[in-house]
Amino acid sequence: MALGKEAVVRVKYHNPDLIPVGVIECGDWVDLRAAETVNMKAGEFKIISLGMSVKIPQGYELWIAPRSSTFKNFGILQTNSPGIVDESYCGDDDVLGFPALAMRDTTICVNDRICQCRLVKHQPDVCFVKVDHLGGKSRGGFGSTGTK
Repeated sequence: MALGKEAVVRVKYHNPDLIPVGVIECGDWVDLRAAETVNMKAGEFKIISLGMSVKIPQGYELWIAPRSSTFKNFGILQTNSPGIVDESYCGDDDVLGFPALAMRDTTICVNDRICQCRLVKHQPDVCFVKVDHLGGKSRGGFGSTGTK
């Protein structure tokens, strides 16, 4: 984010060949890139380095999720999707990673866009209240919108 905006994220890069992160015009998630070349066999797990440490503002957290094309392009799944990074993970050696499970043999190269992030304000204080009826119209339960 540009200086002077509401939230500034400081970034330390650990790989000088990594293309710096930046906001894109179409969409409000920020693409993150692999900072290493990785060869994975089907069924293998690896935390792929994103090659950067961040200091996010107090009161925020960084959500990390796969890009919509990650599985199609690389055959990997994020094992803890989404990943949540809070503002306490802010040391020079606190490098962001993408925990990947390969569903097929694959190669991911330095600067391949494998995930995305979004800066989100912390959830406000929430109070859960037990009731006997919610008063809304039922949609038919989980997965009720069908398959088409």
